[in-house]
Amino acid sequence: MDVYRARAFLAVAEELHFGRAAQRLHMAQPPLSRLIRAVENELGAALFERGPRHVALTDVGAALIEPARELVMQSERITELARRVQRGETGLVRLGFAGASVNALVSTLTRSVRLARPDLAIDLSGSLLSQPGMEQLRSGQLDAVVGRWDTLPRDVDSRVIAQEELLVAVAADHPLAQAEAVTAEDVADEPWVVLPGGHGATLSTRLNDLARRGRFVPRIVDTAIDSATQLLMVDAGVGIALTFSGVRENVPVHSVAFRPVRPTLGKVEVRLAWRRSRVSPGLAALIDVAPSIEAEPEHH
Repeated sequence: MDVYRARAFLAVAEELHFGRAAQRLHMAQPPLSRLIRAVENELGAALFERGPRHVALTDVGAALIEPARELVMQSERITELARRVQRGETGLVRLGFAGASVNALVSTLTRSVRLARPDLAIDLSGSLLSQPGMEQLRSGQLDAVVGRWDTLPRDVDSRVIAQEELLVAVAADHPLAQAEAVTAEDVADEPWVVLPGGHGATLSTRLNDLARRGRFVPRIVDTAIDSATQLLMVDAGVGIALTFSGVRENVPVHSVAFRPVRPTLGKVEVRLAWRRSRVSPGLAALIDVAPSIEAEPEHH
């Protein structure tokens, strides 16, 4: 018994009159009678006792009322669920982000989504550097990703949700920790601890810009798996590092000093990125709240 037939059966069962049931269903009586006969033939049992002046349920018909109602209610719930998904009111959005350096931004974003769409689930995947996050986005493992890129693939759209400053991180006992700012010439002979690079990776691009400005080749001594590990290595005296003001604000390493670069290497944009061809209603809802997020003021 499908949903259409279940509705017809319930109308007759509740009215116990084929004429009134047909009116309720906005159809003629003969097609309704044929439909009920077809159900009975399919089930191999009579559902109604028919007389000249009365219609009554058989035992089989009475037993089928609750299952038929549940079938209709389930159909209505599924229909409403589909409509809510299409409106972006419910569903699932898989959001990736770099980790601690953007924790506050991701927290604000997900909180805004929950306020606007309480039934929309956000599945968070952290500890993704910008390039691996972009790869997972383009492969379909993620619906959106928060990260920093100087260039983006053509099939990816994005929205700026914060701006940051580039800083040089040095151990607290390093001579540069006493400077108000550092220049390209100041760091030309320093060992560097870097993060994994890749196409469009902001830190790799900006370190190369700094090296061209100072006419040096960066002496890279180690590669850290994430910003927190990078700062621990700086603290241990392994080398210095180029990092973001967001890292300074969100990753607590108290014995590391952060110094701005002068002249500046330019602002860094933190972006919410998504595939242009795969914007679900739920993702559209997340994108809609993103412009309301502003970068927190920097502390010097």
